[in-house]
Formats: sequence, structure tokens, C-alpha cells
Amino acid sequence: MTYLLPTTPITNEAEATKAARASAIAILIGVIYGVFSIILTWTSMAAIKAAATASAAASAQPGGPDAAMVAEVAVQSALWMGVGFTVIQAILAFVQWRRPNKIIAIIFLCLIAFGILSTLASVAMMSSGAIPTGSAPTTPMWQIVLGLVVMVVEAVLHITGLKGISKLDKIQMEAANAAY
Repeated sequence: MTYLLPTTPITNEAEATKAARASAIAILIGVIYGVFSIILTWTSMAAIKAAATASAAASAQPGGPDAAMVAEVAVQSALWMGVGFTVIQAILAFVQWRRPNKIIAIIFLCLIAFGILSTLASVAMMSSGAIPTGSAPTTPMWQIVLGLVVMVVEAVLHITGLKGISKLDKIQMEAANAAY
């Protein structure tokens, strides 16, 4: 398991392949966390809809759309977008495992960095009172912390994956050049 750490030296093609696949493992961890979040949302649907309805009703304009309908559409859209993104992640995890790719690892590393920064900014804004939480549905703090931990682990694995992919490319290029 030490091949999953970015500080582990890579000396041969087998080690480079294992390190390169750390990126796929990171994406798979994201898929597992996505499934967990979908199940959590699905099982809490009534409470989420009630909070979203109350929030929509508090900000509704006279003669505007029905708050319950707006909340229903918002909650269902968020749930199915989560399912869609989780399926896309699963496909990319498979692709990354079969043929490790720098571009996929870099894209996910950027998305993780954005996720960490936006989560920290949201928590800071909520705790300072800049975002009124009132009747709006909020994510429990344990889930926010778990999400941050997952993203940090994924970032470390993607960094390891990038190191492995680079070393694998170098080893394969040297082998190809030696063949001439």
C-alpha cells in the first residue's frame, strides 16, 4: 500500500503502474462517497423537501410559482444530477484504471481543489452569518467534515497518480527509444 503515497520512490514499470492507478482509486473513492450521499439524500427526502418548501415559501413572490412545486423540482433535480455525476465518475474510474491518463487526473485534482475551497468558504460564510441558514436545508457538519477528509485523501491519491503516470510515460519512452 505504500505505492499510494506520493513520497514513495518509483523504480520500475510495475511500481509506476501501481502508482498511476492511485488516481483511479481516488475516483472510485469519490464514487463510493457519491453513492453514500445519494442514499443519504434519498432516505432524507421528506425532511429535505419540507425544509426546501419552507425556504422557498419564505422567499416566494406574490403570484409566483407554488413553493412546494419549486422545492420538489429542486430536490429531484439535485438528486438526479448527483446520480448522473456519480455514474460519469464510475466510468472515468474504469478508464483511468485501464489506461492512466494525466488529463483525467489533472481535471479531478482541479475539481477537488475547487470543492475543498468552496466547502471551506461556505462553512466560513455560514459561521459568520453571511449566509442566513434559517429554514434553508443545510448539510450536517459531520457530513461536511467527512466530505473534506474524502477530498483531501483523493487529492493525495491523484498527486500519487500523476507521479506514477509521469514515471510510467518516462519508462515506456525509454524502452521505446532503446528498441531503436
